[in-house]
Amino acid sequence: MPVSPVPPRDSPRAEARREQICVAAADCFRRHGFHGTSVARISKAAGMSPGHIYHYFENKEAIIAEIVARDLARVLTLIAELRSAHDVQDAMIARVAEGVADHVDADAAALRLEIAAEAARNPRIAAIVRAAEARSRADLADTLRSLRRAAGHADDDRHIVTMVDVIAAMFEGLQIRIVRNPGLDRARLTRHYQHLLGALLTQAADADSISD
Repeated sequence: MPVSPVPPRDSPRAEARREQICVAAADCFRRHGFHGTSVARISKAAGMSPGHIYHYFENKEAIIAEIVARDLARVLTLIAELRSAHDVQDAMIARVAEGVADHVDADAAALRLEIAAEAARNPRIAAIVRAAEARSRADLADTLRSLRRAAGHADDDRHIVTMVDVIAAMFEGLQIRIVRNPGLDRARLTRHYQHLLGALLTQAADADSISD
C-alpha cells in the first residue's frame, strides 16, 4: 500500500505524528538502549510502518535530535518564566521542587542517561547534546547575570559560568542518584537544594577565587 504524502512540518497532523514517534522511540531507548533499538522496533511501538518513520526522521540520530530539541524548548521556557518573574531569586527557589521531581523521575532519568552515554561514544549525538547545552547555558547565564547585577554584585564571566555549572550539576546529578538510590527522601532533598541554591545566588562575587 503506498504511503500518503507527509504533511508540512508545522501542520497539526505532522506534529502529532512526530510526537507519536518520539514517545515510542523514547520508551524503546529507555528499555533497550540506543543500539538495541531498531527503527523496526520503534515503528512497532509507535503503531506505524517503518516507511512512515523514515518519512518524518532520517534515522535514529534524527529522532534523538528531536527529543533533545523538545527537552531544550521546555528548559528555555522555564528559564524565560524565571527571568520574567517579579523576584527572580524567589522564583528560582520556588521552582526547585519542580526541578527535583523532574530529575528523579525514573523514566526521564533513564532516557537522559542513555542519550548522554551515546553522546560519549557517538560524535554526532555529542554535537546535538552539546549544542542544546550551549543554548540553555547561555540563557541561564544571562538570567543569573541580570539577577546578580540587580543585587549589586560585580561578577566576571568565570563566576557566572561556574554558577551555571554548579546548578546544572546539582540537578543533573540526581539522575544518577535515583538509579543508585531510588528510595532517596525527595522532600528533604528539595529543602536542602532550596537552601543551597539560595546561598549560591547570594554569595559574594569573589567567593570562587579560592585557588586561582
